Amino acid sequence: MRTADFHYELPPELIAQEPAPCREAARLLVLHRAAGRVEHRRFPDLLGYLRPGDVLVLNDSRVIPARLRGFKPASGGAIEVLLCEEIAPNEWWVMLRPGKRVRPGTALVFRATRPGTATRLSATVRAKNAEGLYRLAFAGAEVRAVLDDFGEVPLPPYIARNGAPRPEDRERYQTVYARPPGSVAAPTAGLHFTPELLDRIRARDVAVQFVTLHVGLGTFAPVKAARLQDHVMHEEVFELPEATAAAVNAARTEGRRIVAVGTTSVRVLESAADPGGGVVPGRGRTRLFIYPPYRFRVVDALLTNFHLPESTLLMLVCAFAAPGETRGRELVLHAYAEAVRERYRFYSYGDAMLLL
Repeated sequence: MRTADFHYELPPELIAQEPAPCREAARLLVLHRAAGRVEHRRFPDLLGYLRPGDVLVLNDSRVIPARLRGFKPASGGAIEVLLCEEIAPNEWWVMLRPGKRVRPGTALVFRATRPGTATRLSATVRAKNAEGLYRLAFAGAEVRAVLDDFGEVPLPPYIARNGAPRPEDRERYQTVYARPPGSVAAPTAGLHFTPELLDRIRARDVAVQFVTLHVGLGTFAPVKAARLQDHVMHEEVFELPEATAAAVNAARTEGRRIVAVGTTSVRVLESAADPGGGVVPGRGRTRLFIYPPYRFRVVDALLTNFHLPESTLLMLVCAFAAPGETRGRELVLHAYAEAVRERYRFYSYGDAMLLL
C-alpha cells in the first residue's frame, strides 16, 4: 500500500489546542468493525462497552520535559533539542534544530526554564547518525536530574503556544497513571481516564493492567517513504510485566477480551506475542510497524485517539479495523469523515475512538 492512501483532509479548527474541560468530558466515537456501524457517545460511556472478564491494558510511561532550548557559545546561534533516548550515562540521541551547521565537537549551552536555577547545563556534539539524530554528551549536571529546571513539555507542533508551553500542560499532557519516566510524547489515548473512572472499570470486574513503551521517534516520526513496506520504524524500549502477561494469557486461554488503550499498548502486546497467541513477559526493543493487512495475535478491541494523516498510528488503526485485510482503511477514513462532520476534536488533546 502507499503512504498517500492514508491521507485525509481536516479543517484546522478541529485540531484540539486544549484538552476537554475535564478528562472524562471527551467524546467517544464507537466503530463496530464487523457491521461498519458508528455510534456517537461520551467518554464515560466506555463502561457500557466493557465486559466482566475483559483485560484493559494501558501504557504507563511518563512524559519527560524533553525539549531543551539553548545556544552555541561560539556563534550565539539559538538551538532547540528534543531528547530521544539515553544511550550511555548522560549521553543521548536527540533531534536538534537548526542542525545544518552543527558538527561533532560543537559546544552547546542550555537555558534554564525555572527562574533562579543555579545549575549550569551544557553539552558537546559527539556524532550524527544516518537517521539524522545527534549524539550529545552532557556536562555540568546529570540531565535527568535537572529536566524540571531546564526542560519543557514536548507538546507536538500542531498545539500552538506563544513561546513555551503553559505550566498547566505539565499535568494535562500526562496520564493520571503515568509512572516510569521516558516518553517524549504522551500515550494520548490514556489522557481521558481519571482515577475515579478506573475504579468504576475495576468495579465491573474488568482487570486493569499496565505495560510500558517509552514513546519516541518510532511512534511519532512521519512516514516519508512512498510505499509502506519501505518505511523503517525507529526502535522503542518496552516492558511487559509478569502480572500483565499472566492476566493476558489467562484471558486468552479463557476466551476473554484484551482491550488495548492506545496504539503503543497494541505494539507492546503484539511485539511480545508468542506463536500460541499468548505473550511473553520481559523488557525489549521493538520496531514493529503495523499496517494493513496485519493479522493481530493478541488484541481484541482498541481505544485510541484521532491521528494525523499518513502517520504510523493511523495505519495501525486501519489495520485493526479489518485484521488480515486492506479494507480497514476505508472503514476508518469513513469514520474519520463522520467525525469531521460531527465536529470531533482531533489529535493529542482531542476526542477518542473505540474499535470493537
